[in-house]
Amino acid sequence: MSSLMTNASAMTALQTLRSTNANLAETQNRISTGYRVSGAEDNAAYWSIATTMRSDNMALGAVEDSLGLGAATVDVMYTAMDSTVDVMNEIKAKVVAARTPGVDRGKIQSDISELQNQLKNTADSAVFNGENWLSVDSGAAGYAANKDIVASFSRAGGAITIQTVTVDTTGTELYDAADQSGILDQDRGFAALTNITGNGIADLDISAVTDADLAGLDTVIAGIDAALGDITDAATTLGSVKSRVDLQTDFVSALRDAIDRGVGQLVDADMNKESTRLQALQTQQQLGIQALSIANQGSQNILSLFR
Repeated sequence: MSSLMTNASAMTALQTLRSTNANLAETQNRISTGYRVSGAEDNAAYWSIATTMRSDNMALGAVEDSLGLGAATVDVMYTAMDSTVDVMNEIKAKVVAARTPGVDRGKIQSDISELQNQLKNTADSAVFNGENWLSVDSGAAGYAANKDIVASFSRAGGAITIQTVTVDTTGTELYDAADQSGILDQDRGFAALTNITGNGIADLDISAVTDADLAGLDTVIAGIDAALGDITDAATTLGSVKSRVDLQTDFVSALRDAIDRGVGQLVDADMNKESTRLQALQTQQQLGIQALSIANQGSQNILSLFR
């Protein structure tokens, strides 16, 4: 039956065209954004997961920056600590030379004093981002012996965990202005020896030592050697921390890449698939327009019956 009031063919063609246009708009959106899930309306579950993981990935980016800062700080401290070994070896050699009878120990002490100044300058200069772990003042307000480096960010069951790498600087400090507990300024009992002044490496003075006091220099040499051992242990600690921080930095970087890949699997559009779908939908759209045009011509044909 032909009807002017109801054109079933046109209605069918229009519904098909509307569906095609909706699919075409969806495909064009995926191509323009690169996402098949760009909002909660596309897939609420995937969008929620992707949004949370992107947020966590940004937090991991901050962790990576913190690790970089921590690695730089540890590297500065390690470099300064390592350089003190050479100076300490020089001091040790000078004291061994002073053990020889008849030498001018006043001149040897002049050399030792300059080396002591070098040690102090090295420790005071080991500063990065306002941090100095070698020359400290444990009595200062806000002082904390443990230095934390943010190392990881994780989420499990909705609970967030921040983990850190902790460095105990009581084992690395060379000087402590508050209680002289550093490796170089601590009391090593030198002042109890005959004609030797100063309790530690930092203020050692052997200029008044005579040939009759040579046995005391043996004690001094043993004390310097013990300090060298402490410095070696401190450098080993810093080296281990630096190695751990470097490994953690590599892991966090790899983890961020893995999260990006995982999120991409959930929400990224397959551009090969979408481009093929676009071509098909554009063809369907053109055919739908032609079908609607043909259906609308049916009403015009009714006019010919009244001529």
